[in-house]
Amino acid sequence: MAPRGDGTRAATVVLPAKSAHSFRYLAVGDYWFDDEQADSHDGVNGRLHT
Repeated sequence: MAPRGDGTRAATVVLPAKSAHSFRYLAVGDYWFDDEQADSHDGVNGRLHT
């Protein structure tokens, strides 16, 4: 994870085109959360369509 100027961290992930990927975020304290701005959701996870 690369530190950002605002104190957060970021990662870059290369994904294959024309596919869908499920994801969630893990925060301190084993707290899992979803991205409300994801392309869609499949129940628990956010979905990104490339």
